[in-house]
Amino acid sequence: MTIIKKSVLSMGEMASGAKLTVPVYFIKGTGDGPSVYIQANMHGAEVQGNAVIYQLLEQLKRLSINGDITLVPYANPVGANHKNGEYTLGRFDPITGVNWNRMYHYDESQIDRFVETLTSEDQVEIDLQFQALLLDGIAQKLDHNQYGLTTGQRIAYQLQKMAHQADLVLDLHTGPISSKHLYCPEYAQGSASYFDIEHTILIPDSFDGAMDEATFCPWWHLSKKLASRGINYQLRRESFTVELGSQELIDLDVAAQDAKSILSYLQYKNVIDSCEFTPKEITRYACYLKDYKAFYSPMGGMVDYLATFGDVLKAGEPLARILRMDNYGDGDALHYISLDHDVIPILHFASASVNQGTELYKVFSKYFELT
Repeated sequence: MTIIKKSVLSMGEMASGAKLTVPVYFIKGTGDGPSVYIQANMHGAEVQGNAVIYQLLEQLKRLSINGDITLVPYANPVGANHKNGEYTLGRFDPITGVNWNRMYHYDESQIDRFVETLTSEDQVEIDLQFQALLLDGIAQKLDHNQYGLTTGQRIAYQLQKMAHQADLVLDLHTGPISSKHLYCPEYAQGSASYFDIEHTILIPDSFDGAMDEATFCPWWHLSKKLASRGINYQLRRESFTVELGSQELIDLDVAAQDAKSILSYLQYKNVIDSCEFTPKEITRYACYLKDYKAFYSPMGGMVDYLATFGDVLKAGEPLARILRMDNYGDGDALHYISLDHDVIPILHFASASVNQGTELYKVFSKYFELT
């Protein structure tokens, strides 16, 4: 049976001196497969990823493991405990107001300097040196910052330190009310078909602070720089944000299926020595990040969300209808909202009560079949 080791990582301290800790599970691979880092619950309400990590551990303990695997549930202990009544508010740092998933570190100029001083064209040596450079950059942020760090930065950098040691990174999230979807770097779209996820957003080589970008952008930029110098380099690192459905809910049965979906990808990458996990035969659609559009409410009111996730919504068909009881009797109480082009709805706002300008839906505005 596979040995799973558990440790506890200190992420910081509360005003009382109590430690902020997260559990870390580690499996040592017995072969030469790629290493993997998986985390969940960076946003407080996005809890389904913890259930998926549980189901992954239940599967992994009976499988043959080729590559090292690190799994971190409850990745953000502050966000997980940021409650207001029955709701979890842990999407933003309550002190700074910054999104917890926008605090990771990336220094593009560091890569340019690395390539300029490179002394070897051997891929193994390049990988080792570049990984050491990334880890040193995080160490400098954590240990040599005389002005200190915010709570969010300290959490993010410690997670990123573990992620930079892996070849493959999966950051498990959920939406508000959402279908499953995948954020995938453009160069890795061939891997998207190994997840049982019907909708994929293809991300360019640009950094906006998220974990997936912080771990694939450096390697992608490195590969481009090396190619411009005529150096043959194969980009092997991949990072994804895996959106598992809606927030504030867990479903262990669904999580078992999500775990099998992830294991299908890990099997494809030779992380596990198995042939039992097969991706579902489903039609998969993709769109580029620039075509993944938010639709904002043109008015305040009470929203009846009508569009079905994943289905093509034809031009002119209603996304939603908005109830305005203040207009009843002397105006239009119901207002239907539609678009003038076909879209695929992916998620919508969690509440029926919205202000004017609230993000109602996110949709694929231009989409194509992923092959």
